[in-house]
Amino acid sequence: MRLFIGNKNYSSWSLRPWLLLRELGIPFEEQLVPFGSDAWKSVTDLSPTGKVPCLVDGEIIVWDSLAISEYLAESYPAVWPDDREARAFARSIAAEMHSGFQALRSMCSMNCDLKVQLNEVSPAVARDWARIDVIWQDGLSRFGGPFLAGDRFTAADAFYAPVVFRARTYSPSLSSAASGYVATMLALAGMTSWFEAALAEPWRDAPHEDEVRAAGTILEDLRKA
Repeated sequence: MRLFIGNKNYSSWSLRPWLLLRELGIPFEEQLVPFGSDAWKSVTDLSPTGKVPCLVDGEIIVWDSLAISEYLAESYPAVWPDDREARAFARSIAAEMHSGFQALRSMCSMNCDLKVQLNEVSPAVARDWARIDVIWQDGLSRFGGPFLAGDRFTAADAFYAPVVFRARTYSPSLSSAASGYVATMLALAGMTSWFEAALAEPWRDAPHEDEVRAAGTILEDLRKA
């Protein structure tokens, strides 16, 4: 299988299936296509939406991170929890992340390599962070942690991985349980690998960079020159 992804520093949607494949040990080939590059035609030729992520498995093409997760689950049941209740919870919170949290996405775009102080935290953004905190506390308390649906990593965690990087970048106020979950996720081998690769990327995408500058003050930039 080949997974087409965008820049690791910015592409939150790409991170989800990439991390799922990596943490579950599912063999795949990474095909990184920088935003705005001439190579982007390779994505538009494959994906009906012209967007990443896009999974190519032989003659089968699957686009959209949630569809990719469900496609993988047909061959790799570990994508979702074994327990029926935990599986229902995991699917629900993954779908909620997939379709919601628009204020957070708009104000706090993913930029792994920066630390940012927001100019302001709007009520809508504050509500999104508060809801995420409740989700994380609920999953950890109901299923025993250290992951959202139990003692092992699943697609539920993959869908909240970009939020974990956002928590690192924007330093929201989180409960102790939610902060512990952020630490658990950041310590994963896949998250560490993604972060280190993001730091080393030579590309800068102007629209993504402009979003961050408009949102707040950059306190720290860890990227290599």
